[in-house]
Amino acid sequence: MKVIICGAGQVGWQIARHLSGEKNDVTVVDNNPELVRRATDSLDVQGITGFASYPDILEAAGARDADMVIAATFSDEVNMVTCQVAHSVFAVPRKIARLRSQSYLTAIYSDLYRRDHMPIDVVISPEKEVAEAALQRLAAPAAFDTEYFLEGKAQLLGVSLDEDCPVINTPLRQLTDLFSTLRAIVVGVRREGNLFAPNAGDQLFAGDQIYVCTHRDDVPRTMEIFGKTNTKQERVVIIGGGNVGLAVARALEARTERIRAKVIEKNRHCAELAANALERTIVLNGDGLNAELLAEANVARADAVLAVTDDDKTNILVSVRAKAEGCPMAITLVNDPTLTPLMDPLSIDAYINPRATTVSSILRHIRHGRVRQIYSIGDAEAEVIEAQVLSTSPITGQAIRDIDFPEGVLVGALMKDGKVVRPTGSTKVEESDVIVLFSMAAAVPEVERLLQVTIDFF
Repeated sequence: MKVIICGAGQVGWQIARHLSGEKNDVTVVDNNPELVRRATDSLDVQGITGFASYPDILEAAGARDADMVIAATFSDEVNMVTCQVAHSVFAVPRKIARLRSQSYLTAIYSDLYRRDHMPIDVVISPEKEVAEAALQRLAAPAAFDTEYFLEGKAQLLGVSLDEDCPVINTPLRQLTDLFSTLRAIVVGVRREGNLFAPNAGDQLFAGDQIYVCTHRDDVPRTMEIFGKTNTKQERVVIIGGGNVGLAVARALEARTERIRAKVIEKNRHCAELAANALERTIVLNGDGLNAELLAEANVARADAVLAVTDDDKTNILVSVRAKAEGCPMAITLVNDPTLTPLMDPLSIDAYINPRATTVSSILRHIRHGRVRQIYSIGDAEAEVIEAQVLSTSPITGQAIRDIDFPEGVLVGALMKDGKVVRPTGSTKVEESDVIVLFSMAAAVPEVERLLQVTIDFF
């Protein structure tokens, strides 16, 4: 597949890294020569320096025979014009654009993206993706990471294991015997900074961060087994009233159960906009780092604080201060991936990386054939892939124990006829089943071969 990626920032670089690693023909375009050089030096990609919306630059990047253009520059307008030029001049079959401005995303203007208007096949909104991720973190407060699969019937949970976890120093094989009715499988373990897919004989230790794939109905029991309790979130303080904070507050207001939310926003104009847009949510204008303002928001009695300003350091410091004041849970928005190792030492319960959520969303649409969903874990270290099993796939008709999965791949869940089952070695994978696989990054190309999705991308 020939792909042109416009924008060589964090998102563009990660997408280029994924696709070039899978032997696709990738060209990166950016008007910053340093970013282009970084991509070409570290990845197996070609680079073009210039504005992606210029027809001559797209032509130099190979747009005449490209299969896809991904427009992920910092400018919404450049991304939109790039897709228009790719369609009108070069007839590129598939166009994906990242758009930030909420005005472009309002449902009543969705006709704008029709093929005869502004032909964009997929619109990705980082703010919308991040708001959804924040709501998922609030729904599973004891988990540091979470994502839904199989039409919401299965859930991936990231859980940090403490000294008081009842199942530490127990082989995973033994856990399966102890909790035979539990529809949950440990698919990934991060130990001392290294992520791996565990074997049945591996034990879990205090300090491990594990990824568990579980049936939605078994989430409370799964968390309890790993020493966690999910408390109900009734009072939430949101630091930052921009697009993300406002979207979260609106979603909380729309819920049937009563949740009391307060928003703290430093910019007066943004605070007024948020106050006008929200009905039941109290909006306070001021600095979230101000101890007196946090006290006024009653952060000590809140069930969770959600720090989603556009400044990483503010988000981290507000979270630390809120925890010091007595708030039991802090969720932090962190753009810089090099800051994420600080979350655990600072006792921050969960973090959201906007770039990771955007990358996952773009990958899901890139592999939109039989791959229905993708979730990127860590710094693109692993992927959780949900895919429909094809009749032509090598895994069809085989028991899981007989499938020659590469090292670093585990089956997390399986859906047969709309029902989620816990996969065992004897479970047979059949045509039209939907399978959820945890795969280390190096094994992804082989997983795609087993799923036979490469012939069915488009």
